[in-house]
Amino acid sequence: MLSKISSFGLTGIKGYALTIEADINNGLPSFEMVGLPDTSIKESRERVHSAIKNSGFSYPMIKIIVNMAPADTKKEGPIYDLPIALALLSATGQIKNQNLEKIIFLGELSLDGAIKHINGVLPLLIAAREMGYKKVIIPSANANEAGYIEGMEIYALNSLIEVVHFLNKSIECVPVKALNFEHAKSSRSKSNDFALVKGQSSAKRALEIAAAGGHNVLMIGPPGSGKTMLARCFSSILPDMTFEEALEVTKIHSIAGVLDSNDGIITERPFRSPHHTASTVALTGGGKNSKPGEISLAHNGVLFLDEMPEYSRHTIETLRQPLEDGVITVARAALTVEYPACFTLIASMNPCPCGHFGSKDRECKCSPSQIHNYLNKLSGPLMDRIDLHVEVDNVSYDELTDSTLAENSLSIKQRVDNARDIQLLRYKSTKIYSNSKMPEKHIKEYCKLDAQSEELLKGAFSRLSLSARAHNRILKVARTIADLENSQDIKLEHIAEAIQYRSLDRKYWI
Repeated sequence: MLSKISSFGLTGIKGYALTIEADINNGLPSFEMVGLPDTSIKESRERVHSAIKNSGFSYPMIKIIVNMAPADTKKEGPIYDLPIALALLSATGQIKNQNLEKIIFLGELSLDGAIKHINGVLPLLIAAREMGYKKVIIPSANANEAGYIEGMEIYALNSLIEVVHFLNKSIECVPVKALNFEHAKSSRSKSNDFALVKGQSSAKRALEIAAAGGHNVLMIGPPGSGKTMLARCFSSILPDMTFEEALEVTKIHSIAGVLDSNDGIITERPFRSPHHTASTVALTGGGKNSKPGEISLAHNGVLFLDEMPEYSRHTIETLRQPLEDGVITVARAALTVEYPACFTLIASMNPCPCGHFGSKDRECKCSPSQIHNYLNKLSGPLMDRIDLHVEVDNVSYDELTDSTLAENSLSIKQRVDNARDIQLLRYKSTKIYSNSKMPEKHIKEYCKLDAQSEELLKGAFSRLSLSARAHNRILKVARTIADLENSQDIKLEHIAEAIQYRSLDRKYWI
């Protein structure tokens, strides 16, 4: 007897419809699986066998063929255990429901028939909804994640027995309760606040501009000057995530298997800080199963690279495409996938190997050639893609012991939100959400300069040997500074401040 069960698979963060067919015929007992299953799926025959028997159902001891269509697409992961088991039970007449193709089934089985948590439920559900499916059965452990998907009946069940009884209408089950994103977002508290950062007013100003316009920042200063703390506080002044942004971030984290199943959705912008020993694959994504890397996990949030020159040059050079395009294309022999990677880069570095070059109170012991070689670990093209270069010096004793609290993150965030509102209104008819993503035609329209400002920028362009990309980034930063002051025009002081954030541009960058 032949039976068909509907399920879904993943390519990158996009789901595709998949049909599992089970055909049972007379012959010597065997279990063949076709349709390009990987090793984890081939192993499911043992899990399915044990789950069916331990759940009290009859396992067919005859010839079994399971086909996974489309047959030309590689299938990965254990999420097809449940639909395979149900296809066998349906083919043997143990499931009476004849409309199984209209229901999506997802789940990994344990040997006792329990349905275990799976990764990637959110993008699978979104894809199923877009293709018109109305009913889905998933593991109970994924219920919180599924609660944010509207327009579908989603049943989160615990075991194979429960699923079969539900399909045979022996029991009634209640769909997953809808969850409120705003309530989940309001229940979170931010732990880092700029009020706790002593001194560093120029660095705080630069980070405020970066948050307001979505710009990338490089902080350069001696060890212990507070670069890491400034970076960790940066998230507290970023605009709140919208529900659509949260869904996109949650999809990536769900696929990567790093989503907390108790939360169900990510409400705060991600802050990722990979160690400098991270491999290229760990940063960009890929590997055997083409999983998202750190830059995709930082999507709609912050990627912090502490001591950036310590990363391998080949690894950090892979940041060029995502910094420019907002996506990362992972190309492998068997598969090419594209992951979103629109993040704000916050990087830090010492000014020299000893860390004290240019310090106002400590002596540098490095030779000029050592300093030159250290700085040139970062290439010119990569530096061009960083909008703000900020010099951070040590905090004085008086600043450190001052009991007066600095301006808190909430006050700074209000100015950032106002500037972002201006940008959203400006680009409302486009898919641009911040000044940093302005294409050339918008730069010409929204970054017009008066004669005095033009002359200042021309002099800086020649004096600092700037590239065309650096020139455009100065204009974008100036536009953001003007937005923070609610100014319709870019003024001389705005362009002057934007130019000073290119202080690390030198002819010796290669």
